[in-house]
Amino acid sequence: MVEIPVVVLDPDLALPSYARAGDAGADLVAREEAVLAPGGGRALVPTGIALAVPEGHAALVVPRSGLALRHGVTCLNTPGLVDPGYRGELAVLLVNTDPADAYRVQRGDRIAQLVITRVEHAAFRPVEALEPSERGEGGFGHSGV
Repeated sequence: MVEIPVVVLDPDLALPSYARAGDAGADLVAREEAVLAPGGGRALVPTGIALAVPEGHAALVVPRSGLALRHGVTCLNTPGLVDPGYRGELAVLLVNTDPADAYRVQRGDRIAQLVITRVEHAAFRPVEALEPSERGEGGFGHSGV
């Protein structure tokens, strides 16, 4: 388990928390209300926390499946990447894909999930050619599915 220092910017709101033991994502909540207009309305919704992701890790902000299924609300720029050096308030960029109905975000609503993961740094080395693979240069739709 990795410890994440968190500055609570709004003491009335819950810290990120896991709904069930073993869950990968911890719920993030809204600090402010927002209305997402139908057909692509979006808002940057603050969460009331700032955190310090340890070196060698990253935090990924990802959508909540229930919001997407029931209301067409998801995150833009997904996954949102929080680097170890960032110390500002976390905010979630939400978008409403429902073509007809607006969506109202209420203070305290669970709006996204935060996944903490280890990351590796890579050394990018120029070469003349890449080793062949079974897939080769096949791109989007290459597998026929």
